[in-house]
Amino acid sequence: MLVAFSVAPLGSGESVTAAVVDAVRVVRESGLPNRTDAMFTTIEGEWDEVMDVVKRATEAAGRHGGRVSLVLKADIRPGHEGQLDAKVARVEEGLLDA
Repeated sequence: MLVAFSVAPLGSGESVTAAVVDAVRVVRESGLPNRTDAMFTTIEGEWDEVMDVVKRATEAAGRHGGRVSLVLKADIRPGHEGQLDAKVARVEEGLLDA
C-alpha cells in the first residue's frame, strides 16, 4: 500500500519545520520506501508497518505542540509493490506519448 500523509503540530507558531523534520526522520529511519515533497510524505509497505510509521511520525511532530493535524490518503492494492516509483513512471511515459 501507499500512504501519503501530512502532519503538523497546532499552536506551535508560524513555522512547523522542526516538527516536520522530526516526523520525516522517523519515516526515513523506518527503512520503508518513501518520498517527501513540499506537501506530503509518501510511504510504501504493508498496512501494519506503514500505519506504525505514520503513528510514530505523528507522535514525533506532536512533541512540538499540544495538538496535531494529520491528513492521510491511502492506496490499498494488495499484491503490488514498487508503486512509489512505478505510478510516477507510468505518468511520465504517458506524457512522452502525447
